[in-house]
Amino acid sequence: MARFGLALVFVFGVFTGSNAFAAGQDDIKAAVLKTYGDIAQAIFEDSLSSARSLQKAVTALIAAPSEASLKKARTAWIASRVPYMQSEVYRFGNAIVDDWEGRVNAWPLDEGLIDYVDADRYGEESDENPLYTANVIANRQIKFGGKALDATKIDWKLLRKLHEVGGVEANVATGYHAIEFLLWGQDLNGTGAGAGNRPWTDYAKQGCTNGNCERRAQYLAVATQMLVDDLAWMAKQWQPEGAARKALTEKGLDAGISAMLTGLGSLSYGELAGERMKLGLLLHDPEEEHDCFSDNTHHAHYYDVAGMLNVYGGEYKRINGSTVKGQGLTHLVRVMAPELDTEMRGKLKATMDAFDAIRQRAETKEAYDQMLGEGNAEGNAMIQAGIDRLTDQTKTLERVVAALKLKATFEGSDSLDAPDKVGKH
Repeated sequence: MARFGLALVFVFGVFTGSNAFAAGQDDIKAAVLKTYGDIAQAIFEDSLSSARSLQKAVTALIAAPSEASLKKARTAWIASRVPYMQSEVYRFGNAIVDDWEGRVNAWPLDEGLIDYVDADRYGEESDENPLYTANVIANRQIKFGGKALDATKIDWKLLRKLHEVGGVEANVATGYHAIEFLLWGQDLNGTGAGAGNRPWTDYAKQGCTNGNCERRAQYLAVATQMLVDDLAWMAKQWQPEGAARKALTEKGLDAGISAMLTGLGSLSYGELAGERMKLGLLLHDPEEEHDCFSDNTHHAHYYDVAGMLNVYGGEYKRINGSTVKGQGLTHLVRVMAPELDTEMRGKLKATMDAFDAIRQRAETKEAYDQMLGEGNAEGNAMIQAGIDRLTDQTKTLERVVAALKLKATFEGSDSLDAPDKVGKH
């Protein structure tokens, strides 16, 4: 693939006619889209593989609950986030991914829907969510809106019904974060040190703590199986003949490239810089951090940025150590505007360095939720530096779109565009 790119540059030097130049561009665009699809396929296959490893650890926890088996399940959950977070750059430009994503990665969630909570910290009701403390694990019948939902059997049908039930997005019943809550429990430390600390005895067959250990185990098993099934479905869509692959080129090469750019810009600006980072910083609210129960947010953000580099550079390192590599956006931009490509790669590296600094601080000094605490000037500044690098690279990406003579609309965020509208809660 690399030699193919060099050959095209040589062709451009020989043929000066506009038709030859356009044909060469189309060849690169087709190669870039193929690499984009190949990387998506690999990422979702890795996400599926790591979810299956998580499932094995969950099965072992349920079969023989102990501090050790709970720790192994938590470790497997954290490992499963590494490939999945690198898939998020595919969300906004690909409807098939964005429409599906809520099943597997919806957040924040009102965890009282699922299991017991600390009422003093969490509260007992919400004006926005009648199922704020429904506690499906403890209750075999859920009442809301004058209706009763039979929750006697915890299975996939029940969890699908509960997910965003009543049109409330915070009613997250499935996906990574529901599983995360069931493994860690609430993080009751605010912006102090420490993550969730659910005892392993919440799954004990004898000496069960907090009641309903059998139903809690059933919920965890079903939610994990659903995650595996959902990831298997998405991995299939990115196979060479899958629906997601076909959608890349069905409206033409330019539309496919625009989808790539839309995903990059929207994740960079509105989603990560805005909703996932600036909002929490404005509010100094640990409830607004992504992996809030496990204190894994620094990794979640880091691998979001890694996903952006994968797409722009056309290279992804799989969890087995092998590499998927081909023509990336960098190859296309390099032909059209070489100086802009150099700038874009520099901006991406600066962003990666900023997030690596956040990751290192989280692993050696304080967790991400501590960094965003009010009065923590140094921690706040480090998060803001990551936000600044993301917004800076987005500005360059807008110029990339213009240089390629394409159109792409990036998601915005009130946290960045109208921070005065963001109220404390």
